Amino acid sequence: MSLATPQTIAVIGAGLAGLSCAQALLQAGHTVHVFDKARGPSGRMSTRRAEDDNGPWQCDHGAQYFTARNPAFRAEVARWQQAGVAALWNARLASFDGTAWTTPATPLERFVGTPRMTSPAAWLVQHLGEPALAQWQTTVQRLDHTEGGWAITSAEHGLHSPRYSAVLLAVPAPQAVPLLAPVSPAGAAIAASARMRGSWAVMLRYASPVALPWEGAFINTGPLRWVARDSSKPGRTGQETWLLHASPEWSEAHIEDSAESVTTSLLAAFAALGGPAPLAATAHRWRYADTQPALTQGSWWDAQMRLGLCGDWLHGGKVEGAWLSGRALAQQVLKPA
Repeated sequence: MSLATPQTIAVIGAGLAGLSCAQALLQAGHTVHVFDKARGPSGRMSTRRAEDDNGPWQCDHGAQYFTARNPAFRAEVARWQQAGVAALWNARLASFDGTAWTTPATPLERFVGTPRMTSPAAWLVQHLGEPALAQWQTTVQRLDHTEGGWAITSAEHGLHSPRYSAVLLAVPAPQAVPLLAPVSPAGAAIAASARMRGSWAVMLRYASPVALPWEGAFINTGPLRWVARDSSKPGRTGQETWLLHASPEWSEAHIEDSAESVTTSLLAAFAALGGPAPLAATAHRWRYADTQPALTQGSWWDAQMRLGLCGDWLHGGKVEGAWLSGRALAQQVLKPA
C-alpha cells in the first residue's frame, strides 16, 4: 500500500505518546481514530478536580512537571506556552536524604500544564482537526488482522465496523501484552520486557497556605519520594493543595493495600517533614507509573503487519520521552515501503 494514499489508522491510548503520534500522522494527510478507556485524554499527565465541604480543588496526581531538552519537543512546548496551556514552574526545590536538607545545585527549567497538567493533551485533541476521531471510554480488548485490515473489539462497543491499515498502541507495556500476544509474539515480547512499577499518590487540601520553605521536595528516605505544593503551580485556583508521591519501591510493596492505610502511612511521613494534618486527603493508585529501567529503542514498528508501539517506557521514561516516542513511531509508519 502506497503511503501517498491517505490511510485510516487506529491509535490506542490518548496520553502524550498517542497524541503526538496521531498529530504527526494527521499532518501527513492520514485519517486517525484515537481510542482511550478514560473519559478524556492525557494519560498520566493527570489532574484530579473535585469539590468538597471547603469548596473546589484540583491537584496534579500523575506527572508533576516536565523538562524539554530535545529541540523538537522544546519547540512543541513553546507552542503550548504560546497557547497558554503550559508555563514554567519556578518552584523552590529541596532534597532530603534522611538527615540533611539540600538545594539542587543546577537550576533546571521545569514546565507544567496550565491551568492543569491535562491542558496540553486537551489542547492537542482540540487541534488534531479533521479527519481525526477521538473515542473515549472505549477499552480495546482484541485486535484481529482481517483481509480488509485491522479490526478492533472493545468491551463497551463490541466489534467496531471500521477496518484500519495500521494499529498503533500507545498504552502501558503490561496493557499492550494481552493485545499483542495473539497477533504478534515479537511485539508482545518487547512489551513484556518492560518492567513497569506502581505508585501511590495522596492529594491533600488545606484551609490556608502551609508554612514550609519549599514548593517541591525530593525525599530519599522512607515511603515518600516527592512532595509538592500543587497550588503553587501557574494558573492554579481553589484550595491550597499538596501532593505526596510514594517511592516506587514502597508503592510496589503496598500496591494492594487499602487507600486508607496508604494515606495514614504517607501522612505520617509528611508530618515527620513538618507537614501539618490536612482538612481532607484522597489517595490514588497508579498501577503502571514508571518503567525501571525504561527501554531506549524509541518505538517499535512491524512494517509487514502494520502494527506499532510507542510510549514513554520505550523512550527513557518521562513526559518528553512519551512525546518523542509517539513522533518516532509516526515517522516509521510514514516511511515508504
